[in-house]
Amino acid sequence: MIALLTTYWPHILAVLSVILGVPAAIHATMTKQEVRSALGWVGIILLSPVLGALLYAIAGINRIRRSSIEQQRSLVRERGPDALGKFDVSITAVAERFGQRFGAMKLLGDRVSRHRMCAGNQITMLEDGDTAYAAMLQQIATATRAVLLETYIFDRDEIGLRFADALIKAVKRGVEVRVLIDAVGARYSVPSIVGHLEAGGVMVKVFNGNIIMGLRLPYANLRTHRKILIVDGVVAFTGGMNIRSGFTLEFAGDGQARDTHFRVAGPVVADLFQVASEDWQFASREVLEAAAWQIAPAPHVKPAMLMRAVPSGPDRTNESNHKMMMGAFSIARRNIRIMSPYFLPDRELISALVTAALRGVDVDIIVPAVNNLVLVDRAMTAQFDQILKGGCRIWRSTGPFNHSKLMTVDDRWAYVGSSNLDPRSLRLNFEIDLEVLDTGFAGSIGHRIQAVLNEAHPVTLPDLRAKPFATRLLNKIFWLGSPYL
Repeated sequence: MIALLTTYWPHILAVLSVILGVPAAIHATMTKQEVRSALGWVGIILLSPVLGALLYAIAGINRIRRSSIEQQRSLVRERGPDALGKFDVSITAVAERFGQRFGAMKLLGDRVSRHRMCAGNQITMLEDGDTAYAAMLQQIATATRAVLLETYIFDRDEIGLRFADALIKAVKRGVEVRVLIDAVGARYSVPSIVGHLEAGGVMVKVFNGNIIMGLRLPYANLRTHRKILIVDGVVAFTGGMNIRSGFTLEFAGDGQARDTHFRVAGPVVADLFQVASEDWQFASREVLEAAAWQIAPAPHVKPAMLMRAVPSGPDRTNESNHKMMMGAFSIARRNIRIMSPYFLPDRELISALVTAALRGVDVDIIVPAVNNLVLVDRAMTAQFDQILKGGCRIWRSTGPFNHSKLMTVDDRWAYVGSSNLDPRSLRLNFEIDLEVLDTGFAGSIGHRIQAVLNEAHPVTLPDLRAKPFATRLLNKIFWLGSPYL
């Protein structure tokens, strides 16, 4: 056998190149929507036989076919009469209250997101890890029926063990508990928190892979970046915060990383539950349809805060967050404020921001001065000149790393959640965001952004050009690989 391989290895390699390369090149040509992406992958496959095809299988296939979920969504959507339909708002009502352009945004959301904009919601901003984790743990401690938790990172540290023990106690009280952790995020701690949860009787799954064997091909590059906690079908928590002690003053001290999370009540909780329960079904094949998982009737509350859940990801909701941002930037008249730890928008988003700035809209973008992902920071620095040349302003926030993802338009429309403005969030990750149309809430988000901006330092073109050529070249090299950083 060894002699045969030694003699005929060039022929074997040629056959493997055809067998692996041709289907990979055809798949890239037929499925990629951008010509540059299709050409790039076909070039890699042709120039690197076998290796290029294997690389494409790992990093190039960016859409999961979740047919089982698509077929069973009706189990959630059509389970009895639509008790929440009374909270739906019309385009006319939005236009009368906020103006015709926001009526157009409502129409866009109707067509982009499968969830309706609804009134009767409440949302509370939780401005740091200590506050957010305390509120979440208190809600878990008082749960009587069911707890559903989906997160990207769930560390086995002081805070992670505190959450795990609270979930284990809930199980012992007879509460139905399900925990879904991304396969990549579950490995941030060694050993993983999964074993501790399972030992305590908690039903836990990892998304798109497993702890021992690794990620699930050919979708290894696709992750759930969502952070959703649903308790008793009444209260939800979502935003940008993973479960890590580094986000608390209690354990990290002055080096505490910053983030923003949200407590939500009202009919939008049903939509957040549907998103998380579908992800659980994808990972476990279990449909959460028992009585414990029923959504509690939402009471009428005032003011009638308008909200919509916007899931996005590499399935049928692909680029929903991208489309919502494009629409919001296009209707802006006074200001666009963006706060994101990773800011690597594509050409379409850059054009939308620059066009808004050229129309006279104040466009302010805040990124951290200290970033936890050095390569991403270098890549986004390489792209800053494209944005600054168009009249937008970029600021570096001072202090510890800030992981918040916040956006407002004209102090009326807010977009908060798990999505960063980078290729991974916009095309590869499963994300969940909230569209909130409310002047009070948008104003509070604006004040939070302004407080950071007041202490931030501007990024200028002269400063970027003054960097050594070797630094700028290295940044550009990292920028070339930004879609997969």
